[in-house]
Amino acid sequence: MTKMSELPKDQQAPEHLRDTWPYFWVNRVNAYYTRALEKRLKPMGVDAPRWRVLMSLYQQQFMSVSEIAEFSTLKLNTTTKIVQRMISDGLVETRVRPTDGRVTEVCLTEKGDALRAKALVEVDRIRAESFYNTSPAELQTLNEILEKISADLARMI
Repeated sequence: MTKMSELPKDQQAPEHLRDTWPYFWVNRVNAYYTRALEKRLKPMGVDAPRWRVLMSLYQQQFMSVSEIAEFSTLKLNTTTKIVQRMISDGLVETRVRPTDGRVTEVCLTEKGDALRAKALVEVDRIRAESFYNTSPAELQTLNEILEKISADLARMI
């Protein structure tokens, strides 16, 4: 892998940063994805953070607020506020964790699961459209690379 300092001086210039800086592209993809989510899910009353909570709870039926925050890469205080609003909207409910009475767990209600299913149809369309020009092998490689980078970054925080 080529280090930035190993590139010719003309490629280290700011105008070439886009070509050599993967976080430019990661950020751009995330921004466009979030905008697409907001555009397609807003009519259902779902924003990107709510979508992350809905999908966190779909992956695992019961999760603590801290676990949801970690899984969905949201800040804990943000996740707490989202969950509180979702409780008020009847989308999730809470219980005491059976194995640890100090932990409150969150789960989807029938209404929340129905909303998740409805939103997932649109999110699947976003996925299909955004990876239209990407082969299954390329997508698998991309996921593997991003998983490695995510793990490396997680060790820094």
